[in-house]
Amino acid sequence: MAEIRLTRVEQGQTKIRNVPIAVTPEGFWCCPSPVVFQKTLKAQNPLNKPKPSSPPPPKITVHKKHTPVTERKPTLTPSRSGIVPDDQRNFGSETPGLSAPVAAERAPRPKIENLPRKVAIEFGEPGTSDMRVLLLGKQGFCVKLSVHKNVLVENSRYFADKLSEQQSGLSSLEIDDCEDVEIYVETVGLMYCKEMKQRLIKQSVSRVLRILKVAELLGFNSCMQSCLEYLEAVPWVGEEEEEKVVSSVLRLQNEGLGVTPVLKRVSSDISKPAKDTLPQIIDLVLKSNEERGRREMKSIVLKLLRENNSLPSYAGSADICNETLYSSCRSCLDSLLSLFRQAAEPGFTDKSMNSKEPVVKQIAFEADNLSWLVEILADRQAADEFALMWAGQQELATLHSKLPIVSRYHVSCITARLFVGIGRGELLPSKDTRQLLLQTWLEPLINDYSWLQHGCRSFDRKVVEEGIGRTILTLPLEEQQSILLSWLGSFLKAGDNCPNLQRAFEVWWRRTFIRPYTETQGNLFQSDSSMTSQ
Repeated sequence: MAEIRLTRVEQGQTKIRNVPIAVTPEGFWCCPSPVVFQKTLKAQNPLNKPKPSSPPPPKITVHKKHTPVTERKPTLTPSRSGIVPDDQRNFGSETPGLSAPVAAERAPRPKIENLPRKVAIEFGEPGTSDMRVLLLGKQGFCVKLSVHKNVLVENSRYFADKLSEQQSGLSSLEIDDCEDVEIYVETVGLMYCKEMKQRLIKQSVSRVLRILKVAELLGFNSCMQSCLEYLEAVPWVGEEEEEKVVSSVLRLQNEGLGVTPVLKRVSSDISKPAKDTLPQIIDLVLKSNEERGRREMKSIVLKLLRENNSLPSYAGSADICNETLYSSCRSCLDSLLSLFRQAAEPGFTDKSMNSKEPVVKQIAFEADNLSWLVEILADRQAADEFALMWAGQQELATLHSKLPIVSRYHVSCITARLFVGIGRGELLPSKDTRQLLLQTWLEPLINDYSWLQHGCRSFDRKVVEEGIGRTILTLPLEEQQSILLSWLGSFLKAGDNCPNLQRAFEVWWRRTFIRPYTETQGNLFQSDSSMTSQ
């Protein structure tokens, strides 16, 4: 903490500016207003001229030795501590009794600028106190506190230790380089308050954290406890403030204080979250029928899971999460297949709209659930297994062609997302899986393409077309040719209602007809064949 030293305050060394003081019933001051300190600091600017009504300060020439008037006599000990009887000190004097030779004899202080040190504010009642504390800020700003020894000793381990090391007649302390003079004054003032929590109620979280820091340095346990009670009850606004509170409280874990109630807000007594918590959240989102709430919660859960993926500590929970996601995928797939079977029955199209509409809505509902689950799996680089599951849905793909396009097109969003994921490298299914996926679901996707463009808000045509093309180009050249020639026939008939795979077609064309590896290709095949025969 700030260095504390016991020293004599010379006559004429300080210039005291009295300010209005609100004295509490306990005999001390209320929490000082920050405005008082701000105004005083501005007044301490050396460029400001003294008021005409005030007598001019004595002119002391010390430029030859560059020694400010704030420096002490060389008779002090190396630790800069001294004990001076009470009758030799005059804290409130404005008598210019300091001469130039005395100032010139003193050794320079390296950390304080060449500014005259002035006591700009004083707190307490000098007539009833038996102890003076002079706080020196880093800008040469000083505050004098008139306090009582018994109050300091009863409330502060730090003051008790310092005073016990010295003679009983000690009546003044000087504390150097206080980082936060304003809060230091307020914290000492709280030693006189019986209900500290009431004093803290109207304070901000950031200010209470500053008080907590000074109270910790002073060993002021009752103040620290009151700060902790305040922090446990008050809301924390924003992640930055929460991090500051938690880091400040964690420092006090070994102080024997009640930090647990505060930390319980951000940590659980259970070492690991319950395994059924995440499945419960996902299940609630998947089964919600309220469109707006469902959409917003899907977005939030997806964002939070993405944040979890970036944390090294979350790696151990990844398997549990993936198991939950795949369990939900299987449930949605079973429900979707059942709905397709129901919608593909011969008499379904002849039923009334009231009978058909719930089935159609439920198909869109389950397809949307699967699209969201695939998005999460792709973000976690865990969608390879789902690509295999989806590629193996032969019955679902067969029933797809039997349903009206308005009932089925949502399912093609799942296919489109898988192609985008493969194109981006978010999932790396095997060659057989990629081939089966294209064989099973590319044609249904082409058939639904017009409705996808106009019926799905999240559908991005360019991204999907790039994903399809890249997926095709990962296959052997013969498979590329078969798929792209089939696509060409559809594109020439449907135009904009068909995916535009021209870029993939150009790549395939160059690979097939320009053949940059023509000369080496034969040797490569021969080498592979010889190795296989051996």
